[in-house]
Amino acid sequence: MLQSKATWKFTTIQDETVRWMDDTITMSPVMQELLLQRGITTAKTAAEFLSPDLTNLQNPSKLASIDIASARVHKAIEQNEKVLVYGDYDADGVSSTTVLLTALQELGADCDYYIPNRFTEGYGPNEAAFRQAYVDGYRLIITVDNGIAAVQEAEVAKELGLDLIITDHHEPQERLPDALAIIHPKCSPDYLFQELAGVGVAFKFAEHLLGYFPEKLLDLVVIGTIADLVPLVSENRILAYFGLQKLTTTNRHGLKALKNICKIDGNVTEEDIGFLIGPRLNAVGRLQDADLAVQLLLTDDQEEAEQLAQMVQQLNEERKQIVANIVKEAEKMVQPENRVIIVAKEGWNEGVLGIVASRLVRKYDRPAIVLAINSDETQVKGSARSIPKFDLFKNCMQVRNLFTHFGGHAQAAGMTLPIDNVPLLQDELNKLIKQQLTDEDFKQEIEVSKTLGVPEVNEALIDEISQLAPFGMANPKPIFHIKQIPTDIRQLGNNKKHLKMQFKQETAQLDGIGFGLGDLYNHISKQTHVSLVGEIGINEWNGIRKPQIVIQDLRIEEWQLFDHRGKKQVDIVPFITNSNADLVVCSQGSDRSPLQVSAIDYETDLTAFDKVESLFLFDLPPELDHLQTIIKKTNPSCIHVCFYVEDSTYMQVFPSRNDFKWLYAQIRTRKVIDLKQEINMLMSARGWTKDRILFMSNVFFELGFVKIENGVMQLNPNLDKHDLQDSELYQQRLRQADIEKVLYYSNYKELKEWFSSCKEDVEAPKEEEVIYGL
Repeated sequence: MLQSKATWKFTTIQDETVRWMDDTITMSPVMQELLLQRGITTAKTAAEFLSPDLTNLQNPSKLASIDIASARVHKAIEQNEKVLVYGDYDADGVSSTTVLLTALQELGADCDYYIPNRFTEGYGPNEAAFRQAYVDGYRLIITVDNGIAAVQEAEVAKELGLDLIITDHHEPQERLPDALAIIHPKCSPDYLFQELAGVGVAFKFAEHLLGYFPEKLLDLVVIGTIADLVPLVSENRILAYFGLQKLTTTNRHGLKALKNICKIDGNVTEEDIGFLIGPRLNAVGRLQDADLAVQLLLTDDQEEAEQLAQMVQQLNEERKQIVANIVKEAEKMVQPENRVIIVAKEGWNEGVLGIVASRLVRKYDRPAIVLAINSDETQVKGSARSIPKFDLFKNCMQVRNLFTHFGGHAQAAGMTLPIDNVPLLQDELNKLIKQQLTDEDFKQEIEVSKTLGVPEVNEALIDEISQLAPFGMANPKPIFHIKQIPTDIRQLGNNKKHLKMQFKQETAQLDGIGFGLGDLYNHISKQTHVSLVGEIGINEWNGIRKPQIVIQDLRIEEWQLFDHRGKKQVDIVPFITNSNADLVVCSQGSDRSPLQVSAIDYETDLTAFDKVESLFLFDLPPELDHLQTIIKKTNPSCIHVCFYVEDSTYMQVFPSRNDFKWLYAQIRTRKVIDLKQEINMLMSARGWTKDRILFMSNVFFELGFVKIENGVMQLNPNLDKHDLQDSELYQQRLRQADIEKVLYYSNYKELKEWFSSCKEDVEAPKEEEVIYGL
């Protein structure tokens, strides 16, 4: 048995909903089910989803107050007023800034942009920036990807005589800013899609201002849309679908230079943005002013673009090192008894604390709050990330009085609080999480789309599933479940970090690769069904294309048998699952008992051993039922058989009744046999071993047939009649041979069946007890 690291949630659909596709669309049952899981239940919606069309985008005029905003911008252009685009420092913010600024420049506006510093100003509009804009001659400010909560700043703008247009996508608060116009899908009853990214809203405004659909801007729109993790459905899917195509062939020098730095060649995918482009653009605002990122996207000079891209790359490398250092320091502060991790230190970079919190959550399967202590050691500021079953926002709101500032949602939050309140926050959150969650709830969750057989995973299915791309929020890449006995298991990579598995069923073959799962290698026994979940795709190497599953998690639902028989030395360290729950069994006085795990012998009282994770058996038992008792009592999840037999009883030929008769006839005839002098003669006469002759002699001695003194064997004239079966020595040898055959010389399948019978509390059949006898 091997526990999965995450909880697997299998997606189910109602049978009756499957019918709609049967006669109208030709596609595999797997594809049909994946569409149904996405709420696509008609042929029309299926066609729209699989073949996105720009004509299905809504008209931006449906956004409330967009006409007012557009008129004000055109008036500013006509009157040569200065226009300021007020952006944000993340990838969505800088792409939003670039989109709107590009549109304004095309219209001939006198415009510039401003992005607040994360560290000195924080997120969103601020009074000082607005006042400085007024001093600099600006009379119109347009926010992108921020502003919906800027109630106070809107009042300042009004007081100064600044017209404020807000374009945003974040959650509106109870009170909205008193701005000239608010362009926001969730504030627009006629606009039917409410999940645009900040760049999507800016693009809609740009389209309305320009009077045509600016397809050339889609390479910017796709970056913010994917990087900001908005749901990739409806309009976002259309914008991302065509945006990826535009990004693939972009002529923007900044994006070409960035793609080159990222080594992106060929078709750009959502993963390229999510793991390569987005993090680099975000890195700028995490470490300094985000102006560099906007300059990179705006530049029309190739040489400058290459220089800026290199600077962005250096910042990203610096960001990664900062994150690694903070994670290392934070891990040392984690206290196992706390179910919510809270770590704080002066000098930590506030811009990367959310990333650090995410790393801690993934490693420890607990909510994590990572805080930077300010220089005067009175306040802390930071970010939090949570696990699926713990609503961080709701629970922190129960102790809102401890925070100076707090905001976020169920899985992520930002906060500021007095340093003295940190221990109180730790105590309160520990209480709340213990009241609400079981141990199982702390596991991460993996949504599993469907169980597949190995023959189902082929290139045709993988190509068909690719029609669901681009993948993202609300349209996740399908995760499939496979259960099969691997035909091969290996470790790969430096330090054997990765796990490679191969599965065969009928004529089909499937490779599995588990990055970072190499530590599981020693916990998977052969001939065991492995359940795994992961993404399927094509692995191409030297022109050969093969189906592959990238393993995210795996588990084994049955108990496991690990066969180390025949090895004189067995190092159990790699196989230890939990030293407090593992157990070694050896014979009394054995020199083979390892020191890393508690050890018992076959006579030990088992009262204290109710459940054992891994049971290591080093010596054969004196009786099979002794081992059966241990197995039934401890019910181990894993059994490691480490038996080593040097002088095998089973492999020696057992004397037949005729052998005993011949030796006894010699004794009766000669009355006395000096074994020290005549044993070689007996060995030569019958081709017997010395051990065989001594064994038979000792059986005769035990039954009273002979007397033996100083190696001289004499016939006992006053003997009682006995059968050979009456000899305990004779029976003991039979039992030892039986034990060796069952536990040492059996094949893997036979041995596992024997242990299974013990675990099922079923006695071994009687015939097995005598089948190895005379």
